[in-house]
Formats: sequence, C-alpha cells, structure tokens
Amino acid sequence: MAKEEEERDLQKFLKNVDEISNLIQDLSSDDIAVRDRAMTEAENRLQVPKDQEEEECRTILNKTVISPPQAPTKNVDDTNQDGFMEVLEKDARERAQRRKENKSLANALKEKGNEAFLKGDYRTAVQLYSQGLKKLKDMKVLYTNRAQAYIKLEEYEQALVDCEWALKCDENCTKAYFHMGKAHLALKNYRMARQCYQKILEINPKLQSQVKDSLNKVDQKEKVELQEKIALEELESGKESAVTTKNLLKSLSKPDQTALFYAGGLQLLTELMKDCTEQTLFRTHNGFCIINDNKIIKRCFVAEGKNGVEEALCVSVLKLWQAICDGNEENQRLLLTNSDMDLLLPFLLISKVVSIQQQSLRLLLLLCQTQNGRVLVLNHMDLTRLLQVFVAFVNSSEEKDAQTVTQLLNGLALEERFKTRLQSNLSALLTLISMLKNPENAYPSILCQCVAIMGNLSTDATIRKQMSDCGECWDACLDLMVKCEKNVTQFRETLYATLGLMMNLSLEFLSITERAAGVLSRVLSASSKAIEETVKADVMKTMIRFLKAGGQTASRYAIKIIAVCTNSCYEAREEVARLDKKFSILIKLLDSEDEIIVGNAALCIGNCAEVPGIAFILLKSDIVKILLKLAGGDSKETSVQLNAGIALGKLCTAEPRHTVQLEELHGIEILNSTMKYIKKT
Repeated sequence: MAKEEEERDLQKFLKNVDEISNLIQDLSSDDIAVRDRAMTEAENRLQVPKDQEEEECRTILNKTVISPPQAPTKNVDDTNQDGFMEVLEKDARERAQRRKENKSLANALKEKGNEAFLKGDYRTAVQLYSQGLKKLKDMKVLYTNRAQAYIKLEEYEQALVDCEWALKCDENCTKAYFHMGKAHLALKNYRMARQCYQKILEINPKLQSQVKDSLNKVDQKEKVELQEKIALEELESGKESAVTTKNLLKSLSKPDQTALFYAGGLQLLTELMKDCTEQTLFRTHNGFCIINDNKIIKRCFVAEGKNGVEEALCVSVLKLWQAICDGNEENQRLLLTNSDMDLLLPFLLISKVVSIQQQSLRLLLLLCQTQNGRVLVLNHMDLTRLLQVFVAFVNSSEEKDAQTVTQLLNGLALEERFKTRLQSNLSALLTLISMLKNPENAYPSILCQCVAIMGNLSTDATIRKQMSDCGECWDACLDLMVKCEKNVTQFRETLYATLGLMMNLSLEFLSITERAAGVLSRVLSASSKAIEETVKADVMKTMIRFLKAGGQTASRYAIKIIAVCTNSCYEAREEVARLDKKFSILIKLLDSEDEIIVGNAALCIGNCAEVPGIAFILLKSDIVKILLKLAGGDSKETSVQLNAGIALGKLCTAEPRHTVQLEELHGIEILNSTMKYIKKT
C-alpha cells in the first residue's frame, strides 16, 4: 500500500507542476480569450473551499509537504486580477527556485554515484543515487543508473522497480527498457526480456544493431537452458552415451596420470560428442576446467620439442575442442572466454608440429563459421597476435592453408567489430599492412585477395585516414607494384588491385599517388579488362581531380589514363563528359607546353565528341579554332596534329555547325596540307 500511495503522490505532483506551468504560460498569452480562461482558472484555484483544500491542494510525496499557494489575507473577491496573477507567479517562482536547487543537489549526487559505479563500488553508488532521488523524485537518470547498479549487485527485482519508475517519468526512456531487459534475462523471463528490447526498436529504430545483440543473448540463454534441461533428463534416464560421458570426465579429472592415459581418454570422449546432449554434459560436468587445469596437458602444449605421445595428447585436445564446439555456441563462448585461450590458440597456430598447426587452424575455422562465432573471436582474442599468425600463413604456408587463412580474414574483416577494433589499434593495422610485403613468397591469388581485403577496409573513413597517414602502407604498396611489374603476367591482377587501393586511399599525398597513376598509365593499354575495372572504380573522377590540381607530371599521367580509357570504353567517355561538363579542363590542356599532354587532350575530346550532345555544347567554345591551330602547327609530336585533326572531323560529323566554322577559317585546306605532311613523315 505504501508503494501505491507513493506512486500516486508522484503522479499528482507531476500533474500539479505541469498544470501550473501551463497556467502561467496562458496568463502571458497574446490571445485575450486564452488569457481570460487562464484568469478564471487561477481564481478557481485560489478559491478552493476549505473542506477540499486538504485533498486538492496538498500533495504528500516522500513525507515532503507541498503547500498550496497562500491566499491573500483579505477576501479574494476584493482582490483585483493583478493581485491574483502576482500571487500565482510568486508561488510558481518559489517552486521553480526550489526545484532548481534540488536539481543541482541531485546532479551532484548523481556524479558521485557514477564515480563509485566506475570504481566497482555498486553499493555506495546505490546509496548516492537514492539520496539524489530524495532531492528530485522525478529525475529518470537516477532511476536508470540505480537500476544498472542493482543489476551489478544481482538484485534484479529492485532493478525492475527502478526501471518502472523511470518509465513513469519518461515513457520512451530506452535506457530503462534496456536495463529492464537485462534484469528479466537474468531472472529467465525470456518473453519479457524480448518485449523490452523490441520496445526499444519501436522508440528508436536506429538502435537496431544493439537490440539485435541483446535479442541474440536472450535466444542463446533460453537455448542453453533448454539444452541443459534435455541433457539432464537423458542422463537421469540412463542414456548410455550420456552416462559414459559423465564417467569419462570423472576419470580424466584424476591428477598426475601419464600423457598417454589422458590422450586415450580424450580420444574416447571425442568419439562420444555426437550430438548436443553430450556436448552439453561436457559443459555442465566441468569439462572445460578438467582440460584447462590439467598440468600434464599444459606442459605438453608449451613444450618446444614434443615426443610422439605429447604430440598425440595436444592433437587429442584440439580435436575434442572441435567436437564440443561444432554447432554449440555456448561451448564456443566458454572455450574462448578461458583466460589463456587468447594466447594459446595463436601460439598453437604457428607450432612447428604440422599436425598441431593444422588442427588449430581447423578449430579457428570452425569458430568463425557463424557471425556469433566471429564476434566471439574478435571479442576474446588479441587482434594483433591473431593477424601476425595470419601474415605468417599467407607468406610461408601451403597454398591450401593460406587460402583458408585469407577466407577467415575476409570473413572477420566484414564484421563491424573488426573495423571498430582496427580503428584504435595501429599495431594491428601495421600487421595487416605487412601482408603486402614479400610477394615473391606468396601465391598470386592469395596476395590479390589480401590486397582486396585492404581495399574493402579502406572504405571505412577512419581506417582509410589511418592508412593514408601511414608511410609504411604507402611504401608497402609501392614496393609491391615494383615487384609485380617485374612479373606482370603472374601478378597482373594483384597490380591492378594495388593501384585501385592506392587511388582510393587519398589524393592528399599527390606525389605518391602520381607514381601509382604513372604505373597505371603504362599498364592499362595491355588489358581491356583492366580498363573496364578502372572505369568502374571511379578512377576517371580521380584523374579529373589530378588535372584540376595541376602539375605537369600528374597531368601527363592523368590525361594519358583518360585517353586510353575513352579510346576503348564508351562508359569512360560518358563519365568524362559528366565530370567536365563544358570541357573547360580538357580545352585548357590544349594550351599546355607539354606536347604529350596536348596530344592526349585532343584525343580525349575527339573520343568524347561521339557522346550525344557534346558537340552541341562545344559550339559556344573556341574549340574549332584551337584544334585547327594545333592540326596545322609544327609540333614535334605528330600525334598532336593527328589527334587534333581527328577531333575536328568527329566534331563536324556530330554537329554540322562546326563545319561552317571550319570553312570560315579555311580549315579544309589547312587540314589537307597537314595530313599530307604527317603521312610523309
């Protein structure tokens, strides 16, 4: 009853505050009708009959008495309207001042509570949040913070009460629903937990990823409970494999036995792990501790030179872990949350014993088959150490193993958690970059996949900035290109992928990107597929930016790339026409002192003239006069005259009005004499 009375008092208090605030606002309204209604309401509030005064005007909240506005000592009827307003406004100001002071005190207590929470002193945090609520009963953050502290103390019922109070203050409080969901999950109220998380999505759909993780936890915990219930029933019913599993675990728990004893027992146990029941019984009968705490097994794992029995024992453990984790997410979680697994598994992956290395790789591959497994690996394993292992496999392993590792890495790299961890881990990023080194030791297909992975990661703005700022990244890419050029036939795809990666990283490092463009300008003409990929990768946009930035070297490379692409790819012509709508950039290049730039610019204009509408757009320019001058000039590079003449011909074919201009400039005669000269030379 006390709780119901307290809740009723809070609701009445909140209602009174809202009504008085609205009344004050209406009394100041510019609308006369609204102001008159507010005045009438104010008079009614000040003339409450004595027999109703106690019930209507006094709200008792946590033993704090909120008094009614004090009426004037003289008869209300003799008080003018200004007097009513003055009394009401004074009372509202006093209430607002008291609330302001209480809010300040409550905020101070909240901060102290937060400090205690961060230190792990949850009991003190609860006390401080409670003191804050005595100052300000409707401060929702104090309820949600206290609920979180109660959850840490495993006082879930108390947490639920606080969440309900927070929702009374704000029915759309997502934090309250989140903590309420956690409390219900701890109490195994799975349906209620799901409802809380789904309510968060209704309030704020942007929290979908967080809600998805929480719902997965609910599903997993409910699934685990069901698994353990079924396993216990089958054990009690005397199922042979279940009973044998229990007995084998009991035998394996004996200390100081020989390595051969444990190896044989683990092999038998592995053969029993045929379905979920046996996997679950392994977990519920202390199987992880029996294996992880065994001194003989530990000694075998860390021994440098292993004899046959020690090797067999290590392989038996790895095969058992695969068997108990296959399709069992809870066992996967328990295996990876073991304190030593983040160090042990990478260590075993680079073992000099081939059988141990291969079984370790199979275990990691099994763990990463599902998204939940990949998330577990990313959450519980040292990323830098894991990447170091991957690099070792890529550069020196058998092709099959290297292929497996690149598949693993590609799957992990697609996870947002991988990118998030990489953003704040320069060591891990540098390790990843080192995959691009020593291409002579790597298989071409593997190396190309590694570069593609780096390219996918560079789509993340933060990672791209880190890679752009990293000198080692640029050096690795440039060295890789040089080595690939020595054997273009074998590493052609890797070369294209590396060029694409460098183009995407940053234009701020113009001198380095120039070198990439230089290589691209030399190799593009050798492959029509490369031209298509270059256009798809938006390289045209990058090259136009190069031309805008200026610089002879960069411009020479850029215009050559554009010329090669537009010469054989219609999509490239359309893209250039879209990026340089009035062709002001290309026309400006025709005035360059570098004849290579001029010749390629003329070729580009001629190619793009075949795009519908371009010749019409160029009518407003001096393009005919400029090209005619180039066609009849004495350039050392005959490509200048030839490309200018071809461009004029295409323009006149596409738009007859260019022909009129050409005739007015005696262009036909000039072109005839020029072409004869070019043919002779």
